[in-house]
Amino acid sequence: MANKDLEAEIHPLKNEDSKSQENLGNQSKNEDNLKSKPLQTRLSRCRTVAFFLSLFVCLFVVFIVSFIIPCPERPLSQATWRLDYSTAVTYDFLAVGDVNRDKIQDVLFLHKNTNSSDNVSRSCTDEGFSTPCAFMVAVSGANGSVLWERPVAQDVALAKCAVPHPSDSEVSSACILVGRLESFIAVNLFTGETLWSHSNTFGGNVSILSPLLQVPDVDRDGTPDLLILTREGQEVSGSIYSGSTGYQIGHRGSLSVDGDGVALLHVTRSGAHYILLPCESALCGISVKSLHERVTGRDSPFKDDSHWENMLNRSAQRRLLLSSGAVRYLMNVPGKAGQDLLLVSSEACMLLDGQDLVPRWTFSATQVLRKPILGHYKPDTLAVVIENGTSTDRQILLLDLSTGSLLWSQPLPSLPGSPPSTSLMTADHRSAFFFWGLHELLDTNEMDPQDTQHSLYMFHPTLPGILLELANVSANIVAFDAILFEPSRHAAYVLLTGPASSDMPGLVSVTKHKVRDLVPGSRVVHLGEGRSDSDQAIRDRFSRLRYRSEV
Repeated sequence: MANKDLEAEIHPLKNEDSKSQENLGNQSKNEDNLKSKPLQTRLSRCRTVAFFLSLFVCLFVVFIVSFIIPCPERPLSQATWRLDYSTAVTYDFLAVGDVNRDKIQDVLFLHKNTNSSDNVSRSCTDEGFSTPCAFMVAVSGANGSVLWERPVAQDVALAKCAVPHPSDSEVSSACILVGRLESFIAVNLFTGETLWSHSNTFGGNVSILSPLLQVPDVDRDGTPDLLILTREGQEVSGSIYSGSTGYQIGHRGSLSVDGDGVALLHVTRSGAHYILLPCESALCGISVKSLHERVTGRDSPFKDDSHWENMLNRSAQRRLLLSSGAVRYLMNVPGKAGQDLLLVSSEACMLLDGQDLVPRWTFSATQVLRKPILGHYKPDTLAVVIENGTSTDRQILLLDLSTGSLLWSQPLPSLPGSPPSTSLMTADHRSAFFFWGLHELLDTNEMDPQDTQHSLYMFHPTLPGILLELANVSANIVAFDAILFEPSRHAAYVLLTGPASSDMPGLVSVTKHKVRDLVPGSRVVHLGEGRSDSDQAIRDRFSRLRYRSEV
């Protein structure tokens, strides 16, 4: 302390200077603080303005989108519609596709008409045909209005729609039609306009076998090509056509088989494509590679399967497999490592390994009426539906596809010529099945098709003791299908009725009925004892079914 006092006495000004500098420093800090406060206030105000401005813009955008800009109208789909043609005949052909691109499936069918329709801008004579000729019609699945209608052939032998076409976005799908008399045409699925048209060269004594097969891209133009099988006498031949132009690739070539019936294109595990054809108590075949080399006379870019070629070379008749009876139906079905084969003969139904053709299982069924269909009895487990027996003693059989075990069976007599069964996937990963038949069988002598009605029954595996009778139809049914018109929205069935003989024109009708709307007025058929639910409770359960697209 003495030193400090002494220092102050010796240098009095120094002490005053230090104090003044401290005071000046404090004063400058205070001035800086006073200057920064207005700046911070202005920044705070700017942030507030920016926040409220952005909030206002967001609310304005929401208001515009929600209230001022109208939402796109979803097309109204009618539950029922009907389209009639008088003095006409029709074909066993129904196809679906979104023709007008409204996200609702549309219906395509064929009819042969004497009178011109109001929807036809071109007549038979405009296309070089005599009257009557065959017309293709695209009908809106939403309301039954005609989207387009045009003459396509003098008479139709084969038809196939939704064939992929080259990369042009406006022409992404086509319908291919083969006429019985020198006509081969492709039309745009969306507009009905001609994509290409040629005269076929099959000849008058040649019968055209079904179906129209789609083979790999032979001419390497980016479009799958077409294979038409014909039969003349005992010889079966094949002709390959470009899918993009319709021109024949090479010439007609013999398959070296005496088969008859419905052909099938099968892909082996090695990726080789084979044409399979029922022969006399056998299964015959030829590779697409061999046929391509025969019709063009040059090496083919496709391949054979060595195992299959060994089997074929051991038989002079190109037989792959001997059958215990005549082969009636062939189907490709999903397998564990690719396609398997479901073969139905006059003696049994069997599942064959798609590569070795070794039976996985065999089920005795001696009178299968028609080609089986697939569905799901258990969740995500494929089942096959077999209609076994004559029309009066027909039985519906559901078999597990993987094991061949019987899952469900029910006697269901039917009228001669009754439509095939079908199925639709439901949201619980099962299927709703649709069967035509007569649950209450009349006396055999009284079963006159003109007096007795076809009855449509609906079945779902969650109610194995119930059939739901949805409709009764007295007209002659030519084609039938159950369709999911909108994904996860509404399922409906489409019915094509017309004269039983092509020589007797009459009323041709196409009708659509929404399944859910038919359930409240349906009749509940109890197949056995054991359930205490009321009929109304059962109808309510069927009404709550939701459908889904198979992927």
